Amino acid sequence: MRKAAVAAVAAAAAVGVALLVRRQVREAKRWGRAAAVLRDLEERCAAPPARLRQVADAVAVEMHAGLASEGGSKLGMIISYVDSLPSGQEKGLFYALDLGGTNFRVLRVQLGGKEGRVVKQECEEISIPTHLMTGSSHELFDFIAAALAKFVASEGEDFHLPEGRQRELGFTFSFPVKQSSIASGTLIKWTKGFSIDGTVGEDVVAELSRALDCQGLDMKVTALVNDTIGTLAGGRYDDNDVVAAVILGTGTNAAYVERANAIPKWHGLLPKSGDMVSVIASS
Repeated sequence: MRKAAVAAVAAAAAVGVALLVRRQVREAKRWGRAAAVLRDLEERCAAPPARLRQVADAVAVEMHAGLASEGGSKLGMIISYVDSLPSGQEKGLFYALDLGGTNFRVLRVQLGGKEGRVVKQECEEISIPTHLMTGSSHELFDFIAAALAKFVASEGEDFHLPEGRQRELGFTFSFPVKQSSIASGTLIKWTKGFSIDGTVGEDVVAELSRALDCQGLDMKVTALVNDTIGTLAGGRYDDNDVVAAVILGTGTNAAYVERANAIPKWHGLLPKSGDMVSVIASS
């Protein structure tokens, strides 16, 4: 009986080992197939220097074509009308409005020049009610202007506006716009869930200025930019060597400093700086 029991235990153990080995073999085959798939993906997605140079050359060709003429490239090479960037020596009180999604931000900053830099800044983020994203243009901009007026009213004693000087506002508007000057541009189309037909083809700065006037707010929009230019300007303020900025989000866009005389489709007078910020819009 004892020998029979030992034999039974041995047989069970052997069966267990066989099952374990079989399972390990199956898992090894499965992992082997997975490893083969990963190796194939690695080979297909590899970016050796030679391929990267090809991509860079192809992008450069498209950039030059886009700077030469409208619609001449797969890339949207947009002239920003921004011919100078912050130097870090700016002084005064400035406001900013950033509209680029379901929330918008308002900011004020007191700049103290090269020595003082950013003396103080305050920012507030406001959610846009869903119905205003598909309502009328007047309703949307009136809501934004009212929030901005409330924010301005909370301006403390740490912020100083020289007497007789009008408050200046930088407007970051991250939607497709055909710009016609540093402070004007017509909306091409809404994106990011907005759908307000009345604004398409209209000057968004004029619409915002109308709403500010209705609030009795003595404020002038001095610059209309998108988020890539805002990022570039912020980088330049901290480091004079910054020449480009990239946004990786809903779309992939970039802004960089180009020589104005290298933009054939620019028909205005060459700026004193000789530079012009260009925007590469891929989506």
